[in-house]
Amino acid sequence: MTIIGWILLGLIAGAIAKAILPGRQAGGWIATLILGVVGALVGGFIGGRVFGVGIEDFFSIETWLVAIAGSVLVLFIYGLVTRGSRR
Repeated sequence: MTIIGWILLGLIAGAIAKAILPGRQAGGWIATLILGVVGALVGGFIGGRVFGVGIEDFFSIETWLVAIAGSVLVLFIYGLVTRGSRR
């Protein structure tokens, strides 16, 4: 998969992760989508190391599951880190 495919997958996975993990993460939708791209890459890395599943094929269900799981993980950690900065 090309870098454009990874970015597109991460943007969509970030939007899905935001729907799964609602709340007031700092930064709004733009930060959420950027964190989705990072989360998709993290999910692909962890999925490749632990389960042998990466983000090589755009139309594979395993690719989408690890990308969404990684995005949820990154959004959750980001929410914990930025929780004290909001009022």
